[in-house]
Amino acid sequence: MAEKIYPASKPSAGPTPAAGNPSFPAGKAQLYNHTRPVYRPQPRRSRRSCCCSLCLWLTCILIILILLVALASGVVYVLYRPHRPTFAVASLHVTQFNLTSSNKLTTNFNFTISARNPNKKITFDYDPVSVSFNSNGVDVGDGKITAFTMPKKNTTMLRTVTSVNGVSVDDNSQLKSDLKSKKSLQLKIQLDTKVKVKIGSIKTKRLPIRVTCDGIRAPLPTGKTATMATVSDAKCKVDLRIKIWKWTI
Repeated sequence: MAEKIYPASKPSAGPTPAAGNPSFPAGKAQLYNHTRPVYRPQPRRSRRSCCCSLCLWLTCILIILILLVALASGVVYVLYRPHRPTFAVASLHVTQFNLTSSNKLTTNFNFTISARNPNKKITFDYDPVSVSFNSNGVDVGDGKITAFTMPKKNTTMLRTVTSVNGVSVDDNSQLKSDLKSKKSLQLKIQLDTKVKVKIGSIKTKRLPIRVTCDGIRAPLPTGKTATMATVSDAKCKVDLRIKIWKWTI
């Protein structure tokens, strides 16, 4: 018996999608697995945040250093009770003070100052001292005092001669007016030096100091007779001069 041949079925337009396979064309949900976690970019740390952290650390370190220095200073003060040296003008003689017709000044002063160390456990070691005399803004005397040491609880008398020769004086200066009226001179004395402090076995670096003495009045000499200045009202101030960049305090 012959087989019956059935006509072939009409071909489909395309392959039948299998169960579970995406249809074509695929949608967005099929192209990208919707179960995959969404990517979110991690926020970057800004430079401002880093700078703030650095500033905070530097501030903390600076505060710690200040506290340590303050603590060390407090310990030194309690143990040694440090005091600044004191200075006082002991005597001042004006042996020459002449102003020529061409406004050239010639002077000579004999100067004595006492330096006292009030400390029981501290020694001061001084470099040579530069001495200058000033009257109404005019330099009227310059000199030097040799280097010296002030032991504990010691008073040292320092003597020097200061002078100028041929210094020009302005016609309108107060100094020339005082000379014409034969008034006494108002003098200001300035001493500049460096000092090294010895505390037990500890020695500091040499620190610059300035001593300023005000309130001195000196009568003008007549002829070759020297005059003595009035120093009872003189006040001397000692300042530590610390240089920070362009400024000196």
